[in-house]
Amino acid sequence: MLDILEKIGFARNKAIIDAKEAVNENDESRKRFQIMGREVFKKFKSCVNFRAVNAYRQRYAAIKVIYNSLDEDVQKADISEIMRALQMVVDDSIEAQPYSLAEEGRLYDISQIDFERLKKEFERSPAKNTTVQSLKDAIQKKLEMMLRQNPLRTDFQKHYEELVSDYNREKDAVNIERTFAALLVLIEELDNEERRAMREGLDEETLALFDLLMKPDLGKSDIARLKKVALGLYDLLRAQLDAIQDFAVKQATRDSVRVAIADYLYDDRTGLPPSFLADEVDMKAQAVFAHVLMQNRSGFHSTAGS
Repeated sequence: MLDILEKIGFARNKAIIDAKEAVNENDESRKRFQIMGREVFKKFKSCVNFRAVNAYRQRYAAIKVIYNSLDEDVQKADISEIMRALQMVVDDSIEAQPYSLAEEGRLYDISQIDFERLKKEFERSPAKNTTVQSLKDAIQKKLEMMLRQNPLRTDFQKHYEELVSDYNREKDAVNIERTFAALLVLIEELDNEERRAMREGLDEETLALFDLLMKPDLGKSDIARLKKVALGLYDLLRAQLDAIQDFAVKQATRDSVRVAIADYLYDDRTGLPPSFLADEVDMKAQAVFAHVLMQNRSGFHSTAGS
């Protein structure tokens, strides 16, 4: 571990990579290191006025370098940048390169990725654990954002959690490569889901409403009607929430928004298709209101003016 402080340049980068690779063996080992690291920092700080603590200063500094590097990986984890970095690896040596955050809202063109090449590069990587951990962190961040936008994306979260559980349960070279391949498939699925709003002619907010209003076995004309309902309902909700400050605070304002949603969905001119029964309209109105309450204003301003 002291090699991190004694070496410079590429050798120092490799020492950091090797240390992080050991820490990133699995989620438990990473968490254990972080907990123990924080204890070291706390105890060192409390002993800083004692001369004897200087004998441990180098060890403290080395742990701090690893801890900070792990923290930076989490903060900067971005799927696009990680995959770009992997594609740039063409030999057996990997340098530690800082990832830059992708421009917010920009979609990486997953269709252009050579997945077979990525897998081969990963097989040669001396930092498999760290690469998988970085991908996991990046996917978790993306999932959190996507679930905030649309509550009906829980299947993706469940799939991810199953992958992580399998990864932590069985630890060997074959499993880590299998996990990497499975994460690539999940990334494709998430990318496809992000592009779905564009394919439907909607944005993220209206897509969430569209999904909430959808039911099985609808015909094309009813689906087209639902898209118009979602667009109109979004405009109504945005106007309502712009006019009411902190609508969720008071029962009266919550009721006014709830009634406005139900009235809109029941209206023959603006509402749901005739194929929706009254109890289904009520259920959809409740689901939309619950979504609005969860978003609590902020979600309905992210795409304002679109």
